[in-house]
Order: sequence, then C-alpha cells, then structure tokens
Amino acid sequence: MVDMSQFDGYEKATFAGGCFWCIEPAFEELDGVVEAITGYAGGAEEDANYYAVVSGKTGHREAVEVFYDPQKVQYEDLLKVFWRQIDPTDAGGQFTDRGSGYKTAIYYHNESQRVLAQKSKDDLIMSGKFDKPIVTEVLPFSTFFPAEDDHQGYYKKRALHYQLYKAGSGREGFINENWYKN
Repeated sequence: MVDMSQFDGYEKATFAGGCFWCIEPAFEELDGVVEAITGYAGGAEEDANYYAVVSGKTGHREAVEVFYDPQKVQYEDLLKVFWRQIDPTDAGGQFTDRGSGYKTAIYYHNESQRVLAQKSKDDLIMSGKFDKPIVTEVLPFSTFFPAEDDHQGYYKKRALHYQLYKAGSGREGFINENWYKN
C-alpha cells in the first residue's frame, strides 16, 4: 500500500477522470509533479476498493491524487492537463467505462482551488468548444483511498495492455480529435 506520509510538505490536487490508469501518466509526466497516486475519491463509505467502487455502491470515483511542488508547477497547469484527458460532456462515465465510479470531478482542497477549478470550468463552457453541456463537477474534497498496488503505475507495469486499453476505450481518439487536432 502507498505510504502517503512521504508526500507531506507538497501541495495536493485530486481529479476523477474515469479510468485512473489513463489519467495518471499525464500528471506524472509534468515537471513539478512529485507523484500521482491512483485511488478512490469522494463517497460516504469509510473505505474503498476496486470492486466496491465499480459496483457503484460506495459513491467513490476512480481518481488520481497529485502531489506537486508549487514552485515548479501551478494548480492551473494541473487543471489544463486534467481537462485534456477527459470528455467533460459525458455524464455517465468515461468512454467504455460506465457508471458513477467513472464520472469526472475536480475535488478542491481549499478555497483557492475551488475558485480556480470553477473558473477553468466556466472558461471551457464559454469557449464553445463542445456542443453539449460540461458536466464535470467541482466538489469539495472529502476522502481519498489509494487503490490497490496493482493499479499504481499501471501504465508502466503493463505498458502494452495500457496502450491497447486507452486506444480501444475511445479515450485516445477523443483526446487527439478534441484537444490536439490542429
């Protein structure tokens, strides 16, 4: 299990973007990010695990908790990375992953994060980039439970399976078409 105390002294941001395997690498590649931990955020239960979360019974969402050095990367930069990993118009999950455990959200840890997260959402809405409503929620942080060890760094441990999943789920095509197409 992940020892979260090793990240004391760093800032923390939490994002639910559907399958946590698929959003973890984007944050870890960012200079100034110390670590991105896959896990389960929100929810009312006192603990969470993969099978309970995907059943939809706990109220948790697959998420990534990002520890970062604010001297090297700003929260606004993390928000930009987050938006470019998801379909912010999908209210039922993300790509082939359906259900409440895969819905998107930005969990804010303080008032500054709340204001910046809401502004980034409002800016996206005002941009007119998408024809459908932006449904990603901005929610107060409540809980985060690290995922099981086999889910940590999955994109490194099982690189081929991860790449096939990201492409096959439709996420990679959506990202390329909607965020990086010239």
